[in-house]
Amino acid sequence: MSTHVAANEPSGAIQLITRGYIKLLLAGFALVPLYLIAYLYFFQDPSLKFENHAFHELAIAVATAEGAFVTYVCWRCYRLSGEPLLRWLTLGFLGFSLVYALHGAFTGMAHHNIWLFLLYGPASRLTMSIFIFVGQLSYNQAADSEATRGARTVWMKWIALFVLIDVAVAVIAYSPVAGAPWVRLSMEGGALLFSTVNVVALVLRRIRSPLMTIYGVSVASFALSSLAFILGRPWNHMWWLAHAIFAAGFVLLSFGVVQAFHTTRSFSKIYSQEELFARLREAMARTERALQELQRTNEKLEHMAATDPLTGVANRREFIDRVEAEIARAKRNGAPFSLLALDLDHFKAINDSYGHQAGDQVLQRFVEQCVEAVRPFDGVARVGGEEFMVLLPQAALETAQSIGERIRETIAGTPFEAGIGKPIAVTVSVGVSEFGRDGDTIDAMLRRADERLYRAKHQGRNQVVAV
Repeated sequence: MSTHVAANEPSGAIQLITRGYIKLLLAGFALVPLYLIAYLYFFQDPSLKFENHAFHELAIAVATAEGAFVTYVCWRCYRLSGEPLLRWLTLGFLGFSLVYALHGAFTGMAHHNIWLFLLYGPASRLTMSIFIFVGQLSYNQAADSEATRGARTVWMKWIALFVLIDVAVAVIAYSPVAGAPWVRLSMEGGALLFSTVNVVALVLRRIRSPLMTIYGVSVASFALSSLAFILGRPWNHMWWLAHAIFAAGFVLLSFGVVQAFHTTRSFSKIYSQEELFARLREAMARTERALQELQRTNEKLEHMAATDPLTGVANRREFIDRVEAEIARAKRNGAPFSLLALDLDHFKAINDSYGHQAGDQVLQRFVEQCVEAVRPFDGVARVGGEEFMVLLPQAALETAQSIGERIRETIAGTPFEAGIGKPIAVTVSVGVSEFGRDGDTIDAMLRRADERLYRAKHQGRNQVVAV
């Protein structure tokens, strides 16, 4: 199956081309705002304006509310995962919301102090771009401790910093330098610079997880929105386009945050489809190996449960199961079968004279000789200390008696070496019973075989009794 799958795998060249095509599509998608910026810059009159304060205030209110919501979701993800990137993203969203809100609040000041209205926009974007860039640099760092995540004083210090930025912008707006071109340009240009460097660093670091891809496209949108703000003038179409580009990037990045919240609460632990399939294949392979090992273990346990540990032949429970199966078969097709009950003569004396270790070796050697003496499909089982049974399928009483005699002769004629320097003479007594003739239940057959075994013992041992 694996060979068949490998044969159907696309060639390396096709995979390389398709991967390159995906990258081109992604780059083309990220640069869509640039096409719109170029169109307005070359084909639209920059003096055309759409000044609508109510619409602007509503848009900023929606953006601020969304910023507050995404800040909270991002913070919840950070509290759960401790990922440093999420900490910086939370601060980026929070700083943007606290600064950008005043851009909307002072819309009415556009005709009284244009800079009080205007400078909060680039200041919010510069604040956000710095924190997002620092966050990218912390990608894949160790998670923050629980104490760090929940330290309220740390968060309050950052909030105080953002309030200080609000005050600083207001001071600049009322200062003589507010109207200097470099003031607004330095803020918007700084946002453009940090966002551009962020994208370049992301590419150079080869960070390709799904959420970080969303992150990269969003930051590219932030960079292009800053470019549009630099090229535009308040209330003209380029200025409104800059707002739309930034909003698109913001919504896309917030989508990534919500995805993290609903999955792993992390930006670095969401896998691509390729990675998921690779991990799935690995998991399936591990599962298959585990199942095979489990099957081998179960087979081993089943064998242990059905086997006498000393001699390696079937134990009493397994022997009973085999006899019951043979009874069912005999009742279906009428085929004969017989049982042999075997008991080593004077085995207690062997244990007492030579020790239990020697006795164990005698039992093992005895089983080896029995297995050689019976037919390949006959079943030998140990049912007691020195007591054994043999199941003889397709054997009537006369055949069973003959096999019992062969076993007896083999044991009597075999010297048993037990590590004591001299061989031990061993004999066995045998009782025989046949299905039907001596009963049609397992209890009846075992009882009759035992009766004949005891008779063999009383008659002098080392003999086979079949009737």
